[in-house]
Amino acid sequence: MSKKGCCNSVGECFFDYYTSKILVIRSRKVGTLNRFTQALVIAYVVGYVCVLKKGYQDTDTVLSSVTTKVKGIALTNTTELGERIWDVADYIIPPQEDGSFFVLTNMIITPNQTQSKCAENPTPASICTSHRDCKRGFNDARGDGVQTGRCVNYNDTVKTCEVLSWCPLEKIVEPPNPPLLADAENFTVLIKNNIRYPKFNFNKRNILPNINSSYLTQCVFSRKTDPDCPIFRLKDIVEEAEEDFQTMAVHGGVMGVQIRWDCDLDMPQSWCVPRYTFRRLDNKDPENNVAPGYNFRFAKYYKDSDGTETRTLIKGYGIRFDVLVFGQAGKFNIIPTLLNIGAGLALLGLVNVICDWIVLTIMTRKHHYKEQKYTYVDDFGLLSNEET
Repeated sequence: MSKKGCCNSVGECFFDYYTSKILVIRSRKVGTLNRFTQALVIAYVVGYVCVLKKGYQDTDTVLSSVTTKVKGIALTNTTELGERIWDVADYIIPPQEDGSFFVLTNMIITPNQTQSKCAENPTPASICTSHRDCKRGFNDARGDGVQTGRCVNYNDTVKTCEVLSWCPLEKIVEPPNPPLLADAENFTVLIKNNIRYPKFNFNKRNILPNINSSYLTQCVFSRKTDPDCPIFRLKDIVEEAEEDFQTMAVHGGVMGVQIRWDCDLDMPQSWCVPRYTFRRLDNKDPENNVAPGYNFRFAKYYKDSDGTETRTLIKGYGIRFDVLVFGQAGKFNIIPTLLNIGAGLALLGLVNVICDWIVLTIMTRKHHYKEQKYTYVDDFGLLSNEET
């Protein structure tokens, strides 16, 4: 019998059908809580989702290409090179990079190097007292050449192993301060940025339709007077990042030119314009200043009249400018609109659940409300009103 009764109970529960019953409770407390919660949900859906986050729009991320062209002239007068003019072919290394460009600002020059033998620069691995300390054919990865097996005078007090290398070797010294190419702060760069939002078949570039050739030949970017000009003075870029160009030019560094395209394609296309910001990307922490800045070595090769190959070695310091493009476009689409409306209606339904829970568990007349809320009926009519 117990098994049969259990089966009957399970069967009754399985075939029960629940439907909503509207119970109107005239209570200022509950009514105020209900309307206040509904107002919060509506404000969230309309204000945050629809207006602020534009939940009615479909979105796409930007595809971008960047090319640059630097212009400027600098004059230097050094012991190694004498008086010399530097133009864009001299200080832009390499001539083109993908989304970035490097400007030479300082250097250590070692002229007239030839393939010969000379004393290695003093290091713990190269200092010697006799030939026995030097191993013929030994190649130190951090050295300047291949040892010949001889110990020779580096100066009057120090002996080092002789190496086969490009001699004379580069001197281990600090870069000049002030920098040799201090005039680089007045160089200008034209940044050409083409963007595309493929989902919306939308294309644009940062040389806007209102910019003509005559304006482009004389404008320089300024937030107040020329915010749309795509030509930037290097000093202005560095100063907008709250850095000093002459200080940074001594050891070099890395700057970021950030271009942001945030476009609402439901509005006129003329409203879709780039926004420029600048920041320094490399670390300049004074407490962690090992290997500061940005530098590399390159050489210029020559041949004498007798066929001897010589070169001028340059350890170049400079500033690399990385052009970083970000952006997102939005346009009305019925699918995200319906999804966000549905989510809002679901939240409004949750308000009723919260208010029902408060009425049925916290209010002083909760038992009376439960009796009115739940009614059991069978196929033949009303059975009873019970608490559940």
